[in-house]
Amino acid sequence: MHVSFLPPLRLRDTVVANRFVMSPMSRYRAEQGVPGPDVAEYYERRARSGIGLIITEGVSIAHPVATDRPGIPHLHGDRALAGWRAVVDAVHAAGRPIWPQLWHQGPMWNVEYAGGRMGSALRPSGIWGPDDGVISLRPDARAAALRPSGAMSEEDIADAISGYAVSARNAVDAGFDGIAIHGAHGYLIDSFLWAFTNRRTDRWGGGHRERAEFGAAVVKAVRSAIGESRPIALRLSQFKMQDYRARLAETPDELAELLEPLAAAGVDLFDCSQRYFDTPLFEGSELNLAGWAKKLTGKAAMTVGGVGLGKGTGSASHIDGSQAAVDNLTRLAERMDRGEFDLVAVGRAVLNDPQWFARAYNGEDFLPFVPANLDRLT
Repeated sequence: MHVSFLPPLRLRDTVVANRFVMSPMSRYRAEQGVPGPDVAEYYERRARSGIGLIITEGVSIAHPVATDRPGIPHLHGDRALAGWRAVVDAVHAAGRPIWPQLWHQGPMWNVEYAGGRMGSALRPSGIWGPDDGVISLRPDARAAALRPSGAMSEEDIADAISGYAVSARNAVDAGFDGIAIHGAHGYLIDSFLWAFTNRRTDRWGGGHRERAEFGAAVVKAVRSAIGESRPIALRLSQFKMQDYRARLAETPDELAELLEPLAAAGVDLFDCSQRYFDTPLFEGSELNLAGWAKKLTGKAAMTVGGVGLGKGTGSASHIDGSQAAVDNLTRLAERMDRGEFDLVAVGRAVLNDPQWFARAYNGEDFLPFVPANLDRLT
């Protein structure tokens, strides 16, 4: 393995043993929201491969319409917290730290999975997304989601922020070493950041800086709930589930206006999701989203997108069957050597093979990428 990936990195009291991180990826295997022994084994196997940090799948915060599928784990309730303690203990026994990713689906609630749950999706301005977006959703799901709904009230906003704080405190009680917050892909925080879905004229909307205020309020609430010793990561993306072509910012100045309030609120690590890690963000620079986040804020940044995988030739989708396992770590190391980012998150490749990091470390060939394998997620 290239020496760029080997040094540890300290984020507050978390020491990441090397520069590779298991990226959060949904599994839907927690019966009634409770992670069982199989979940503990799943994360432990990947921790024992040597990867530096585990970030869990998206975990439902304490809010009635945070997540839709019954198999999404919760971070509230005695049984769920007991299940997470067992997961944390297993990962710690493997010598690695673990953070949960706090998740509120916002406009995407009950869209991909229309399970008949009661309630209404939270949308900043009642808008789901464009009617011509490039998506991987069923056309009928988009048609239903496009129906306008009411904008979030001040009470709705306060309740959602409180849900993040409650679950963050629960995570500390369960032994987690830090907190990751999902602020990307068109979910709740991202729908405030995105001008298309945030048309508000109050303090939660307006220009780029104002649209960041909800995310900043969430980060501040989480920081207050967990104290100063544990780090906070925030996932960001340009693309959305509602439109893979979407962009939060067209220029570095616009991106700075979005990121500065989030950094000031207490983000320690920007987790920057894009389809492929080597795609430049703005014309005239090779920097990707993580590179720009680090440059503009001075905070640590993590890149994610296509590590260990070739570029797909199929249509936009979560799991692209046209991709193949490839060793693109040399290109990745070149960017890390330039200081573009500090950490590398690996998602699908690590799901496909629990021993992916060990193979990378030892210079072994990667296993073929088989999307069907991800149905098992062992």
